[in-house]
Amino acid sequence: MESPSEHTDVLKNLLEVKNLINEACKRAVRSAPTVTLVAVSKFHDAGRIRPALKAGHRTFGENRVQEASDKWPDLKREFPDVKLHLIGPLQTNKVKQAVMIFDVIESVDREKVARALAREFETSGRNLTVFLQINTGEEPQKAGVLPADADAFIKLCREELGLQVEGLMCIPPADEEPAMHFALLAKIAARNDLQGLSMGMSGDFATAIDLGATHVRIGTAIFGQR
Repeated sequence: MESPSEHTDVLKNLLEVKNLINEACKRAVRSAPTVTLVAVSKFHDAGRIRPALKAGHRTFGENRVQEASDKWPDLKREFPDVKLHLIGPLQTNKVKQAVMIFDVIESVDREKVARALAREFETSGRNLTVFLQINTGEEPQKAGVLPADADAFIKLCREELGLQVEGLMCIPPADEEPAMHFALLAKIAARNDLQGLSMGMSGDFATAIDLGATHVRIGTAIFGQR
């Protein structure tokens, strides 16, 4: 069970992050409602998440399908207007489970997953919004479509598979300046008439907002280390 002081820490951190987002939006001459804070609650239990829910925050992100399936059904019954984003890798054998628990899939990173989602959406009747993950750093160990293949992948997902593609997502290389990766993602989205840009985390979300992020994924700055 979380102590009152730990509850206070989450609320204080959440408020501080929202204030920093507002300030970043002002510097970028943008309105704060155009940026959605995805509070990344991976590795944190329901007791740690509930203070943020009670404070009115409703958009959360999880990395693992099984972890989300274990802890979010009860929370969603208590707070039915929650929007839960999958921000971690999705394996095809987890697609059915993911579609049941999540509201947005941000990590559509290859054709096999896109096709599996399309089939599950048709079978289940749940047609979730998706983001397509672009490997802007072209890192061999990282998931995502290469920038050179992005346009064709976007077309496949939209036109052939009929997915509701809201936008693109990226995770820049840890040892590179993130701004150039955010700018590249924004360029790919613009030429494909996509509005959503999920980019920026605890250490670089202000830069991401300056370069057009519509969703920022922030965990450590809110919930602390796990």
